[in-house]
Amino acid sequence: MRRMLLPACLLLAAAPLSAAAAEACDVPPRFGLSPLAVAIRNTACNEHRLWFRPFIDRDGRAASLSVTEAESDHLADNGLIAWQRVAGYWRNSGTLNAMGSIAGASSCLAPLGTRYTDSDCRAFLIDNPWSAAFISWVMVRAGVPGFNTSPRHIDYIRAAYQGGPSGVPYRLVDPATAKPAPGDLLCFLRDRSTTLSYSGLVQALGNGSVGHWKSHCEVVVAANLGGDQTLYLVGGNVMNTVAMRLLQLDRTGLIKLPPARERNSTGIDPSCTPGREEECSFNRQDWAALLQLTATSPLVMPSPTAAPIQPTPVSQPTSAPAQPVTDEPRPTR
Repeated sequence: MRRMLLPACLLLAAAPLSAAAAEACDVPPRFGLSPLAVAIRNTACNEHRLWFRPFIDRDGRAASLSVTEAESDHLADNGLIAWQRVAGYWRNSGTLNAMGSIAGASSCLAPLGTRYTDSDCRAFLIDNPWSAAFISWVMVRAGVPGFNTSPRHIDYIRAAYQGGPSGVPYRLVDPATAKPAPGDLLCFLRDRSTTLSYSGLVQALGNGSVGHWKSHCEVVVAANLGGDQTLYLVGGNVMNTVAMRLLQLDRTGLIKLPPARERNSTGIDPSCTPGREEECSFNRQDWAALLQLTATSPLVMPSPTAAPIQPTPVSQPTSAPAQPVTDEPRPTR
């Protein structure tokens, strides 16, 4: 299996685990979780296992990475193909239709097995962030009632804000003052030159200045297992795979939010270099939103992990179909 090399400042071998240590996703959900929270948690955990459990450690360093989004390698079940699985997140979440005017999207709707459309779809998967499609897929699979799927995280952050304190299925709260629990979504704002945090985000949502802001959300799958003061998250398109992220909690269960890194107008952090390792951390983000799960019961009993998309032989087109041109803004993670 091909391994992907990362910058030295972000690559760190995982610390040895004690014999008593357990994988967060292998520990049974804690007592008292709602059936819906368990369904969301299990759905996200199952996908993380499929992608060989890559993760970012508590210090914000990439500790493990295997197969990635556009590869033709098999996932852990030795049946699913990586890029086809990502195409399935788009197709089966209902988010691909919103991308129909973007080059390559229609090819991801075509039956598999044709060289042109397969290659075109794989290019679409690389060019377009799929983290929001993954979250939407998890919500659909878990049967979350009232969740409006979207190729943009900011759309369901906005929906949680508009729903107010009694909003369903999620309500927006401050990640600095509210305790996360399995089934919640923790989100940060991306590619901004200034840090907004929760207060700045709420102000912008209130005055209507939030458009297609770039953001990213991950599913809380466990918190403070055995008193380890660690938050465990699973997200899609993290390091181009489905990865787990570990964040530190304080003794009360609140997140010890790392300070956001300074970035320029392009969203690039110029201070993270091999010569300045202390400035490098994937966890130093503008963590501005915690979406607390308020719904308790799934619409239907969650189904098993989606079956792989089966190739269907079709005749080779005599010419490549024309791709529509659009000025529509691209989705953001």
